[in-house]
Amino acid sequence: MKARVILLHKMSETRNTILNVLRRRGPSSVNDLADATQVTAVSVRHHLSALQAEGLVTATEAHANVGRPRLLYSLTEAAAEKFPTKYLRFTDRLLDEMKSALTSPMLEKIFAAMAHDIAADHAARLQGKSLDEKLTVLVGVLGEEGFMAEWNKVGESYHLTEYNCPYFIIGQRHPEVCTIDQTLISKMLSRPVAKSTCLLNGDPRCVFVIGEAELTQVEG
Repeated sequence: MKARVILLHKMSETRNTILNVLRRRGPSSVNDLADATQVTAVSVRHHLSALQAEGLVTATEAHANVGRPRLLYSLTEAAAEKFPTKYLRFTDRLLDEMKSALTSPMLEKIFAAMAHDIAADHAARLQGKSLDEKLTVLVGVLGEEGFMAEWNKVGESYHLTEYNCPYFIIGQRHPEVCTIDQTLISKMLSRPVAKSTCLLNGDPRCVFVIGEAELTQVEG
């Protein structure tokens, strides 16, 4: 059992090394990676196959003037996210600068435009669908944006619940970002939306109540 744990640890270390090499050098061949990691080409291929299965590495063919094309391996977007980032600090500073340079109505307009752009990207998926079907599509879109959401019917009303908010930490200093998902929900459903509870207020979840009257247009 102990030997297996040691083996798995060494495999993990080698794969992390491969990822780090690809991060520093960019697209690399099996031989390049074997030289950099000091393991055999056969072993590198084994690790690359595992990393490809995890969606962390991709391969493309590189054509030389002579001979057969060779494979070059590079990181996927998912792998890039594993490296240290400062997105939160950057976003916080960016919003501070925006709030000092723009009026509140201008800032609200920017957030509304962001929500409208997301809704426009998925507008075709909503055509001809009932409200129930639209809500199901909406939950999927929210999931893609980082929200954990579900909808249910309470009496004659429709409620949409978010159990997770990707903006929660930044929203503690900049609650204006909360308008993005509310506007997105209203735009995709073409209905007014009211928030009854909010994570930022200490509630366990965000709950949106969907209005009954259908809107012809949601203003930004």
